[in-house]
Amino acid sequence: MIKLLRYLKPYKWPLIAVILLAIGQSVANLYLPTLMSNIVTNGIAKFDTAYIWRTGIWMVLVTFGGVVCAILGIYYASQVAVGMTKLIRAALFDKVQLFSLNEFDQVSTASLITRTTNDTTQIQQVMVMILNLFVTAPITLVVGVILALNQDVELSWVLIAILPFLVGTIVFLLIKAVPLFTKMQVKLDKLNLILDENLQGVRVIRAFDRIKHEEKRFDDANIEVTNLAITVNQLISVMMPVMMFLMNISSLAIIWFGSLRVAAGTLDIGAMFAFLQYAIQILLSVLFVAIVFITIPRAEASAKRIQEVMDIDPDISDPKKPEKGGKIKGHVEFRNVTFSYHGAEKPALENISFVAAPGKVTAIIGGTGSGKSTLVNLIPRFYDVESGAVLVDKIDVRKMTQAALREKIGLVPQKAILFAGSIKDNLRFGKENATDKEMKRAVEIAQASEFIEKMPEKMDSVIAQGGTNVSGGQKQRLSIARALIRKPEIYVFDDTFSALDFKTDAKLRMALKSETKNATVLIVAQRVSTVIDADQIIVLDEGRIVGIGVHKNLMKSCKVYADIVSSQLSPSEIAKESV
Repeated sequence: MIKLLRYLKPYKWPLIAVILLAIGQSVANLYLPTLMSNIVTNGIAKFDTAYIWRTGIWMVLVTFGGVVCAILGIYYASQVAVGMTKLIRAALFDKVQLFSLNEFDQVSTASLITRTTNDTTQIQQVMVMILNLFVTAPITLVVGVILALNQDVELSWVLIAILPFLVGTIVFLLIKAVPLFTKMQVKLDKLNLILDENLQGVRVIRAFDRIKHEEKRFDDANIEVTNLAITVNQLISVMMPVMMFLMNISSLAIIWFGSLRVAAGTLDIGAMFAFLQYAIQILLSVLFVAIVFITIPRAEASAKRIQEVMDIDPDISDPKKPEKGGKIKGHVEFRNVTFSYHGAEKPALENISFVAAPGKVTAIIGGTGSGKSTLVNLIPRFYDVESGAVLVDKIDVRKMTQAALREKIGLVPQKAILFAGSIKDNLRFGKENATDKEMKRAVEIAQASEFIEKMPEKMDSVIAQGGTNVSGGQKQRLSIARALIRKPEIYVFDDTFSALDFKTDAKLRMALKSETKNATVLIVAQRVSTVIDADQIIVLDEGRIVGIGVHKNLMKSCKVYADIVSSQLSPSEIAKESV
């Protein structure tokens, strides 16, 4: 929590205003019992109506001043707390943007969402409470004790007798409640994870008729959160009736024993009422401090979870002295690359070496799990290699800034991702200042213009979140157009064409030839028809290269490739393609 207080720095002046207003509110609250005592002693007892009016008007003004201080204090406290959490959320989001895919594998998406929303909200609520009470309560407590003793020392034994019970209740609740706050946030992580999986996998859940199973799974997690929340709230709720009981007992004791002394003539009735008011303010201050101390642990639990993310050093970072590319553009080279996923028993890629040159098409083919997508994910540096080097334009990608590297690459991922907004918005994700002419050409090459023209708003048609209002093939073509519009030096198509029918696939690859003739093109594919005309075909098997060459040569020299071809083409088609 202390580390996150650095985000208060931009709100220095509102924070000072909160402190000054809290002092003003405390002074007003503490001055009122003295004025009341004076009215009783010097006004009512002496039948001095003018004194009563003067002091009464002064009490109204002091009360009004206290109310103004309280309102302004709440205003500035809210401004500081909300502003602080706004900066924390922004810093958390910016930090997550620096994560490599490895960090996303370690910290779940559901947990990151909880930390960015629920955890920051917990800190905001506690900060408002701290700013409103943590200055006022201690001042009232300390000064109230001094003023109470000034009125009468003998009645102070009532406070001395009550305070141990108050402190004991607070300590008991802290010991019981604090561990539950951390558990609460972990349970919320689990609940968010299940919700996220259900929303993303709704088609699979319905297809396999697992709705009842998922409902039970969600209900179980929801009940866990509910029961834990009930337990926490029950513990905290105990505090208020206990505190009120102790306050009423102390008030009764003060009035009982005070009245005996008033009757004996050893205590002035005004002093007794003032002592009573100070005692109530002292006990209320203890109550407010207790509330703050009980809520701080939950904020502390949330702050620790946020700080855990902040403290993660991304595996991938920009070099202090980045190198810039020379005249060579779009040259990609793998030199003895070995890569393993975090916690994997064996490497996903091992001793990978090849060159993809500008103006050439390099195709990568292999069985499921052979490492095709892993290989192309190393080019934009989504992961760093374990050994060896990936070079772009003859420079190790680890010696380039991530922004400079990714500006050179147009990536079409295996799973097409579209964002909520219009078709134009999605295309401009690839190039922010793209013109209508550039967008039109990109969609024509990607074979997307046909279905776009049939849409009511054409290029301004709205794409739903996740692209749920277009088909898989349409999403893929739009994601291809998004990559084409930036005209990169390197094109990476990660199993992009599998969602397209053979006719569209052939037309698209034909249109791509003229558009990408000066660029380096890497195509990951499952279909032999997609890679058969490539200038270079790389065959992967269990993370190793088992063949490099053109189709005709690989049919003779690489059994893995020959088996893939024979599983997809008939003997007559194989003979025709081998001529």
